[in-house]
Formats: sequence, C-alpha cells, structure tokens
Amino acid sequence: CLFVIFHKQQNKSARAHIDDQLVAEMPDSADRSLNINLLKEPVLRKLCEVLDKNSDRGWRRLGEIIGSDRRYRVSSDEMEMCSLKVLELEGSPSRMLLRLMGERGCTAGHLVDYLQTLGNSEALQCLKPPGIQILIQPLSVALISGHNLRLSCYAVGKSPVQYQWFKSKEEVPNSFSPDLVISPVQLKDAGYYICRVNSGEDFEFSQWAQVDVLEVGIFSCRNHVDGVDDLVLVVQPQAQRLLAGETLHLQCGAVGRPIPRYQWHRNGVPIANASKRKLTIPCVMQDHYGKYRCEITSNSERMWTNEVDVVIGMLCFFVFNTTIHFPPVDQQYVSVPLPCPIPATDKVALLIGNLSYKNHPKLKAPMVDVYDLTNLLRQLNFKVVSLLDLTESEMRNAVDEFLLLLHKGVYGLLYYAGHGYENYGNSFMVPVDAPNPYRSANCLCVQSILKLMQEKETGLNVFLLDMCRKRNIHDDSTPNIVLRVTANIVFGYATCQDAEAFELSSSGFTNGVFVKFLKKRLLDDEKITVVLDRVAEDMGQFDATKGKQALEIRSSLSERRALTDPIQPGDSADLAQAHSRQWAKAHELPESMCLDFDCGARIKLGYAAEFSNVLVIYTHIIKKPEDMSFCQAHVTDFSQDLDVDPKEMNRETPEETGIYLLSSSLPQHCLYTRLSSLQKLKEELVFTVCLQGAFTAMDDDTVHWTRSINIGKPLIARLDLHRAMRRNSCLQTCMMPHSPSHSPCHSPGPEHHLHLHLHHGQHQGQDHSLIEPLDVELLSFFRGQADNISFSASGILPVSL
Repeated sequence: CLFVIFHKQQNKSARAHIDDQLVAEMPDSADRSLNINLLKEPVLRKLCEVLDKNSDRGWRRLGEIIGSDRRYRVSSDEMEMCSLKVLELEGSPSRMLLRLMGERGCTAGHLVDYLQTLGNSEALQCLKPPGIQILIQPLSVALISGHNLRLSCYAVGKSPVQYQWFKSKEEVPNSFSPDLVISPVQLKDAGYYICRVNSGEDFEFSQWAQVDVLEVGIFSCRNHVDGVDDLVLVVQPQAQRLLAGETLHLQCGAVGRPIPRYQWHRNGVPIANASKRKLTIPCVMQDHYGKYRCEITSNSERMWTNEVDVVIGMLCFFVFNTTIHFPPVDQQYVSVPLPCPIPATDKVALLIGNLSYKNHPKLKAPMVDVYDLTNLLRQLNFKVVSLLDLTESEMRNAVDEFLLLLHKGVYGLLYYAGHGYENYGNSFMVPVDAPNPYRSANCLCVQSILKLMQEKETGLNVFLLDMCRKRNIHDDSTPNIVLRVTANIVFGYATCQDAEAFELSSSGFTNGVFVKFLKKRLLDDEKITVVLDRVAEDMGQFDATKGKQALEIRSSLSERRALTDPIQPGDSADLAQAHSRQWAKAHELPESMCLDFDCGARIKLGYAAEFSNVLVIYTHIIKKPEDMSFCQAHVTDFSQDLDVDPKEMNRETPEETGIYLLSSSLPQHCLYTRLSSLQKLKEELVFTVCLQGAFTAMDDDTVHWTRSINIGKPLIARLDLHRAMRRNSCLQTCMMPHSPSHSPCHSPGPEHHLHLHLHHGQHQGQDHSLIEPLDVELLSFFRGQADNISFSASGILPVSL
C-alpha cells in the first residue's frame, strides 16, 4: 500500500498543474453518443498516454483503422501533422488525432469499437467507468496552530465506500470519515496527507494535500481556519539590526486555501531561491542591508507584507580613547553596531468590550473591535485576555487577574470599548450593570488601575480607551489619586475631551471608528506614539466623522518603546513562567471527544473559543448505523448561571446561534451552541448530550439516548470572576465618597448619550460611549517634568504644561 501511495504521489506531482483544477472522475462508457472531445480531461489524458507510448497498437495504427471509415477518415497530411506534435513541449500525437476525430463527429461508442478492433485493452480500460469516483479532492491549506484543520475527500462507488487517511507513510488513527478533522491543529501536524478510498475490491487514492501550520502567539481565540478560502496575512516580518557575520532571519505567513506561495524581495528586486515563508541568510555582509518584503500569492489573489529595514552594523574598536575603523576584509564591511530594541520581560493585554447594557443603549462594535485587536496583539506575542459584557464586580476582578500577570519590565496594555465618561481628568469605564444614572462608585477609574500598574514597575503602560469623554453632570466626586512620576505611559483616546466616540451604523458587524484605523497600523514596527500618530492622521481623513471625532494621544515616553519589541524574561524568568501558567488557566479549551452510543452511532463533541469568556460547542455525527433513517445529536441542560437562550441553542448554522465571527470556519454539518458569560459560572460545567435517532424497522419512531458530560470550568470560568469582592481590588485605590455597598443610583441621563451611527455620511442617533483622557490627573502626575513631556491632540497639537 505504501509503495502505491508514493508511486501515485510522484505521478500526481508531475501533473499537479492540471489535476489541481479537475474532478477525478471518468465518464460512463454507456453514454456512447458523447462526442469524444467532450470526454473528461483526466480520461483523455490517460488515454493519450497509453496510445502515445504503444508503437504496435498506438495512435498510428488507430489512424489506419479509421482511414476505412469515410466519416472520420484522417488524411496522410493530417497524420503527418499529428506526428510533428512530438516536437512540442508536452505535445501528444494521440491528442491531435482524437481532436480531429471529434471535430468530425466521432462519439465515445465509435471510439470503443475502434479500440476493440485495435486490440488495445489498456486503452479500452481508460474508457470504462471506474469502480470508484472521487468527487471532492482534499485541498492543501495553511492555518494557524490552535485552529481546526479539516480535509475532505468524498467518493462514490459500486458498493459502500470506506475511507482511511494517511499522513506521509503512517495511518492517521481513527480517521475513517470523509472529513479528517484535527482540533486543535499543532505544529507537529504539518505535512502531507492522502486518503485511500475502498469500495468492494476496488480502491483509489486521493491527491496529496499539504498542511502548513503557522505558530502565531501562544494562544489564538479564533479556534478555527478550516473552510477558509480567502488569503489572510497573519505573520509580518520584523525589522532587523545585525552585525556583519550574523545570521539574518525573516519570516512571514499567510493562511488560506490553497496553500500560499511566497517570494521575497530586497529593494524591490526578487531574491533568487527565496520562495519559502522563512528567509535565512547566514553570515550577512554590508551589502545585505536594505528593505525587505515578501509577495504572497494564492490562485488569483496577491498581497504584500510590510516592508522592513535590515541594517548591518560595523564593528568598532576603542584603543586609548581612539576609535579605529578597520578596513574591509574580503570585501566585507565592518561598522558600528546600532542600538537594539528595548526588550520587554513579557507582554500582557486585557481587552474588555461592553455592549449588552441593561439600563443604557446597547452597542454593536465592541465585540468586533475586541475580536480583531485580540488576534493582532497575539501576533505581537501578547498574552491576551478578551472579555465581553462584564458587570462592575467582574470588571474589577478581571483587572485583578490582569495585575497578577504584571511584573518588572512587562508591557501592559488595557483596551476598553463601551460606555464611559471623564470628570476632572479621570476616566471611568461603565459596566453593563451600571444603574441609570450612574456615578463614579458604579464604574472603574482608569487612573486607579494605572496606579496599581506603576507599583508593578512595568516597562510600558498603554491605555487605549474607545469611549466617550463627555462630562458626567451627575457625578461631582474628585478622586485623589497620587501617581508616581514614571516615563512609560501612553494614553490613546478614541476621541477628544468632552466629545463622543462613534461606531458606524451597519446591517452587519463592523468596527468602531477608532479600531477601523488602529488595526491597520498596530503591527507596524514603530514607537507606539508614532503608530498612534499615524492612526490619528488616518482618522482625520475619514469624512464620516471629520470634525466630530479625533484621536488624542498623551504620552510620557522618553525611550523608543514599541509593541513589536522582543521579549526577554531577564532576571525574573521563573516569575514570568508562573504568570504564564496563571494566564493559561483562563485559556484552556476542553478536549474534543468522540462519544459512542449503544445504537452504534458515534458523535464528535468539539469546542472553540470566540473570546476568553465565550465558548462554542458543536456536535457532529461521524458514524450512523445503516438501519437508522435519522440521527442527530444536541446539547442541553446547562447551568442557569450561563447566559444561554434555549431558542438559540443547537442551530444548524453558526449565525443562528449568534456565532458571527467564527461562522465561516467552524466545522460544517454540525449543530452549534454559543455559551457566553462564562465568568458567571460558579460550578463545573455539566451538560447533557442527547442523541435522537429513528430506525426504518420501527416506523421511524424517535428514540433518545443521553450522556452526561462534565468539562470542568472552561476558559475564564476557572478564575472565578463572579466573586463579589477580592482583596487588593482595584477599587481600593480609587478613593470615592461612595462605597460599592452604598452606591447612589445616579448616572448620566439619556441626554448625555448622543447616539450617532454614521453610515455613508448619514447621521442617526446612537452612542458609542467610551472612556476618555486625563486632565487634572495628568497635570498632577506630570507636574515637575513638563520639560520632558508633550501632549498631542490628534498627534499634532502640543499642550504647554
């Protein structure tokens, strides 16, 4: 069997440019009236190969036989024209002869008669209907580690069809289905796959499918990628500063079907033999410097990576305070080493999107914004916690968990999208359970979180606040928060002081205005303030919100700190590992499992994570007994703590159950259920898998089988954010006149939520309230170091302190 596999692999690879676009099936010879020019390409190709290679019973002898038939007779000049085809690349005399016969009306039935007269049984075999027809071939694919791999091979035969998948020489265990699903896929799963199809005594092999697995960050909440046809760039090359003699490593990566092709360019010129995802140049020289980027193609799609600089430095020697520049050796330049990026000891991000408010207008964009930023930050090796719709206590506990991941030198990033306001230079994030109207005691103060982050001696603190900054007339409290004087803080406000932030009105799911432009720049290898300046410029050119929303940047950076900076644990490696384990607790998916029922049916129970607190469960029938006319598996009996609408459970499409962001790439032919608000789960998650089936021998009466499943506490549920209060809570650093237990039920009234949805220049009412900047807080925080700090609104207006 293995010999046959590799023999077919060699044959198929030689014809890959033809086979990739064709369905491997042959016509039924019973259709004798079919013109031979209408035969399937694989049949014609195989037939011509047989007739070309046979000298006694080949195409010349076939031409002589049809010479006696006046309907299809081929002249001697035409036979000579056929023979000249051997001089052409991939030319075929038989193909030319058959084309001439077809143009004169020759049918498959007549061709069979001629081949019988010719006595070429091998050629006749080419026209016989196959015992097995492979209708769908597996396609090569590139995808991200942690997502779901799905390869499909569907065939029909004269008797029941059986499948067996192979990876290179080895059988894939328990792979007897037309669909090979590996969930989640890992780096070790990369390679070449093929499917053997059996039908009675006949068997056939599919074409080979290559699987390329990319490592993008530690964890990816988009636990999918099977079924994605579009080309998507997921790994960008990073700028390099090297010394002569060192090794240059550049890499990029894209996902999609079919597998992408790569070509690296330097200064706009293609690099010879540089057609893989990774570009390695050992022992670089001065003339290797320049601008590098990679061209990525797949079918008719084409895209480019970012263009990055590669700088080769010269080595200097200092003797008695004198710099001696040694001359080039063997045409290799030596020069002064350039400064390297400042490393982070770790990178951690907390992303919160509040949209389903109980007492305030609901929002739409925060879900998409958090989802997109999560994927981008993970490409930058951030440990990301992404959460939707948190109450006040849940938000405070989530911040506590975020603070546990911080230590000296860590880059900490907090992104918030939802309703918010700003009073006296302090920004407040509004939980989904905040009363109407609300006050500061009902909300989270951003500056209090900053104070706690400073105590961790973080290397960089980035706050991206996608919320309104209107004054809250119901809140007259002035928190007294004393911040340390540090030079590592960046605030990116989605809008200016006393202004609103907007989300675009759309029938589908779209980004808010801020993230719409931020996600295009976030991966740039630039100082974070430079990135935000460019986002501000982009937003300033957006007609829909020009004059209504402008990005404001406030920074105390004195060094070149970028989100692309490398990670170097330093002296606290053990602490970093402990924090990584703490982070991983909130991102462990339950293991997929196969359930066998007494009736002989087998189902696949799988899971995917849409966010850190949103779990997707899907059930798929992978084996149905032949005597069952109907078979379906669904899940039920969930804890009342979870936010699950029974009407949206076990739907046949992801969209019906609210799964919009993963809908195109979850396994197909399943029933889907979306479990949100996992942070509310107090006990282990126990639910029931119910199998419904009907047998033809029982008049199609439905029979039920059930299995109880316990998957523990998945994802963020393991951190018990539902607890009412924690020690060292971020609330304790924000000295408010009202405690949570005596919070007045006042907040900005409806008049403070101007809800503007902007769509194609049309203005309607709806708000994207988000939190805002500091005024008094930053003035007190930066007092004494005004000479070193400049603030900018939209990145251009300096503010004197």
